[in-house]
Amino acid sequence: MNRRYIISVSALMALGLALLPSSAISQQKSLKEQLVGTWTLVSAIQRTKEGVKSDRWGPNPRGRAIFEANGRYSFMIFRSDVPKFASNNMNEVTAEESKAAIQGMTANYGTWSIDEATKTLTTNIEASSSPNLNGGAQKRIISSLSADELKYTNPASQIGSVDDVVWKRAR
Repeated sequence: MNRRYIISVSALMALGLALLPSSAISQQKSLKEQLVGTWTLVSAIQRTKEGVKSDRWGPNPRGRAIFEANGRYSFMIFRSDVPKFASNNMNEVTAEESKAAIQGMTANYGTWSIDEATKTLTTNIEASSSPNLNGGAQKRIISSLSADELKYTNPASQIGSVDDVVWKRAR
């Protein structure tokens, strides 16, 4: 072997070793770090105990989930097909209008945490549009999480179904 070859190989090895720390730094972030931000609802498919699937929030659902780095969250989903109130006065809605509105939305806020080992997102609900959830916790199993998409399963929704939910990162 000639001396130039040995020097060239040594230089390449040194360069490779110099690049190792930066590649180690770019390793994937934790689930918690990846989840922080604002997400827009794409779909929420519910499955009943009998295996019947349906679109819980109807066509073109609207929703936002905001996960802050400090452990706070807010979450809301609305059906897009809820009829407008006949009266423009919130104090004059009919019982049917109220029922359609409340069944066509959910909203809550509180604190959140991630169990990295089980990929479980837990929300501790401080206040909710459904008073029965106040002070409780909900768990969701993250099936996939990328820079632009979050998929999870809610194994025990409030209505007794299993919900498969997809979100995209808001831009």
